[in-house]
Amino acid sequence: MAEEDRELEKILQRKLRKLLSSTREKTIFLTPKGEVIKLTSKNFDKVINNSSLPVLVDFWAEWCMPCHMMAPVVEALAKKYTGKAIIAKLNVDEYPEIAQRYYIMGIPTFIIFKNGKPVEKIVGAVGQGPLEKALKKYLTT
Repeated sequence: MAEEDRELEKILQRKLRKLLSSTREKTIFLTPKGEVIKLTSKNFDKVINNSSLPVLVDFWAEWCMPCHMMAPVVEALAKKYTGKAIIAKLNVDEYPEIAQRYYIMGIPTFIIFKNGKPVEKIVGAVGQGPLEKALKKYLTT
């Protein structure tokens, strides 16, 4: 019986190591109640590159009226897709180097990232329908 217990313990340890290593590779960034994540130069790459879920980033600015019009849409998507997608915002005036990296020429611009790579870009105050349609293409079931 002791031999079986040791073998079982080895299997459990191996599975635990595998689980921990896969958790370190991909992290799901969730906030309470599906809130929108505020991206900065300190967390942008970490959120984009380490999320196992698709990430929709709203590139916006405080002075942009169409951006303010889209804010409730972005918040609604965050609530609706909790656990299925990460919804985030980046202020282009505060972090222009990131906006330049993704060739943001007009705002609002929405980029969907999958596995750390931009897969779709939508420019303008397009409303919830087009954003949701684009996001759904990258959701895993």
